[in-house]
Amino acid sequence: MSGSQGEEGGLSQAAPNNNISNSQNLNESSPQTVAPGNTQEDQVSPAVDEASPSSTSSFEMLDMNSVPAPYREVQPHWFFCRRADDGTSWLPFSREDSDKLENACNTVQNQEGDVVVAVDGERYDVHVKERKRYAVYWEQAPTEVRRCTWFYKGDKDIRFMPYPEDLSKSLEEAYMIAVTLDEWKRKLDFPTGETVMLHNPKLIMQYQPMGLQDDWATSPSEQTRPRTVKRGVESISVEIPDGEPEKVDHLVFMVHGIGPACDLRFRSIIQCVNDFRSASLSLLATHYKRGQQDGQVGRVEFLPVNWHSALHGDATGVDEDIQRITLPSISRLRHFTNDTLLDLFFYNSPTYCQTIVDTVASEINRLHSLFKQRHPAFHGTFSVVGHSLGSLILFDMLTNQRNESEAREGVHPGEPCHTNCDTLEQTLTRLGLQQYVETLRAENLDLESLALCQDSDLKELGIPLGPRKKILNYIRRKMFPEGCRTGAVRQVPGLQVPSQVPQDNNMDQSSELSAQQSQFHRTQSVTSAVDYEYFDVGIGQVSINYPQLAFHPQTFFAFGSPIGMFLTVRGLKCIDPNYTFPTCKSFYNIYHPYDPVAYRIEPMIVSEVDLEPMLIPHHKGRKRMHLELKDSLTRMSMDLKNNVLGSLRTAWQSFARIPVAALPPVEEGESTIEKNLQESHGACEEAESPVSTEQTEQTEQTEQPEIKMGMLNGGRRIDYVLQEKPIESFNEYLFAIQSHLCYWESEDTALLLLKEIYDKLGVAFEQPQQ
Repeated sequence: MSGSQGEEGGLSQAAPNNNISNSQNLNESSPQTVAPGNTQEDQVSPAVDEASPSSTSSFEMLDMNSVPAPYREVQPHWFFCRRADDGTSWLPFSREDSDKLENACNTVQNQEGDVVVAVDGERYDVHVKERKRYAVYWEQAPTEVRRCTWFYKGDKDIRFMPYPEDLSKSLEEAYMIAVTLDEWKRKLDFPTGETVMLHNPKLIMQYQPMGLQDDWATSPSEQTRPRTVKRGVESISVEIPDGEPEKVDHLVFMVHGIGPACDLRFRSIIQCVNDFRSASLSLLATHYKRGQQDGQVGRVEFLPVNWHSALHGDATGVDEDIQRITLPSISRLRHFTNDTLLDLFFYNSPTYCQTIVDTVASEINRLHSLFKQRHPAFHGTFSVVGHSLGSLILFDMLTNQRNESEAREGVHPGEPCHTNCDTLEQTLTRLGLQQYVETLRAENLDLESLALCQDSDLKELGIPLGPRKKILNYIRRKMFPEGCRTGAVRQVPGLQVPSQVPQDNNMDQSSELSAQQSQFHRTQSVTSAVDYEYFDVGIGQVSINYPQLAFHPQTFFAFGSPIGMFLTVRGLKCIDPNYTFPTCKSFYNIYHPYDPVAYRIEPMIVSEVDLEPMLIPHHKGRKRMHLELKDSLTRMSMDLKNNVLGSLRTAWQSFARIPVAALPPVEEGESTIEKNLQESHGACEEAESPVSTEQTEQTEQTEQPEIKMGMLNGGRRIDYVLQEKPIESFNEYLFAIQSHLCYWESEDTALLLLKEIYDKLGVAFEQPQQ
């Protein structure tokens, strides 16, 4: 524990500032009442009395006549440390995890090796002897773990902090002696020079050593500024989280968009997914309460997929290349652009797009395999979520997956159909890479074995990124002819997309293009139809080799997605209603109405009907109040309009039935009045006719059968829009950026995912009573 003591050196200083800005505001609550003993002294020693707070004597007077209670050992609770830019905070484990750690701690004392305990839904492993917590699924620095029994808080601190374990042990021993002997006013000196005074069971204070006091202080009480000391986690105000169910019903992989930060607080994808997971657990407890009680519902696990670090890491060297050409002015803005916005351009680059899709696929497959290893009893299904650019990456990847029949009929990825007659030397010479011949020969590689290599294999041989991509691109195009690849162009009505031809600058294409491809090359201005089962031409990037996932996703959820815009820019006119992903049968496009990056999908499938997107219900089971008010005002104005026109028509009809003899005698103007009345009657009928038409249209819409939205989501609706918050409705532009980043903390979005997942499991949804 020497390391932990050094790390907590701030505990020796009065009210460290780094504890002021911790994430939670935990107000000090009244401690549990421990029956105190009778004080044998009516006064504190002068040195202590001078430094103690004014309230000390009042506490002592209260406890003078109380009866001492037998000593009971304090119950420990385990905490872990979380370090952030704004300071250090200690957070409690759930009671279930804390009990597991305590049991392991009691057994590990008699063992030589360390004991590893899985905590936080098995996403972390705690090495009990080492007192460290390690992340399982992602890279994260290990954090300190502490068995906590005693806590302190300065007068300027917001929350209680735990003492190191050795100091807590000393405090507990002093407390046990004081309770057993019923002798209080005991002093405990720390090695750091600080002093803890046990005035009585309710009042225990820590005082700063005199050498560290401020010489300019006006009084002894201002010099000391004592800290409040509490015993046991029950005596402090801290929220202990609920434990997560062990049973996992479904696993969701979440892919982030551009940049390393995912929200306005510049948090990573790991932290944002943690928030989304917490929201889903809360919603399961309220909206699937009966299912949890019956054992039908466990939980949904969400795992982050990080591809940004691989793209901007040392392997590609792209950051160094970009930095050399970046201007020195407005450095912060340029750094943000290089680190975030350039990801869009990288994805449109064949070289770096291949790196991105390879990283996403390999990371998803790695997480999938690791999760299966840690949960051998899991037999549930999987889904994928993509935010912003991440949704486009998943869309392109899913459109290029192979179903089981295609995998049996086609060539397995990585297996060549036949080898070219060229030798390895001739091939590398043609590519201008003859300097790597000896490198490949040293590994006994020929063309056939080279075709089985992946990018990581060539990287281990020391071949740079550019030559690696040239070699792999050549192997893919020359050693996998058109008949062996899944790509083929066929005429299918309804899918209009300009034809494209893959370009290869390293080869003479005239001798390699088939007659069909040559025809497309000669008639590039003609719009052709593309079968969505084949994607070498049309959707996706033509020069990318899309990897295969190790599973078939059940549902694909897109958050704030620009998929519709990218498909349109690529030349896609519409999506065939019969098209579906080869391995994924459900697709939801979820967006905020003010999200500047989001685009719709349904108009590309059903262009002849103008449909409003589906409104995502509020998780409390109603529309937001300002939207209800807006709808009420709209209905009120329509009703008022109908009533006014109806009253005007009734008044005219009554007026027209008046006998002519009752009218004032007008000789010359009679024809003019009749004409004006007739014109007014005609105007009333014309003004009323639109209302009748609108009512008829509304009636027809209610009687109109549900429109099929194609098979991309099994015939169901695809576009789902969130309800904006009342404050967001005041200014759309002010909340535009926030709207693009709101999905990670949106309970409405999380509930939509849970409904889709558990509907397929046959679990009934419950709307809690408000």
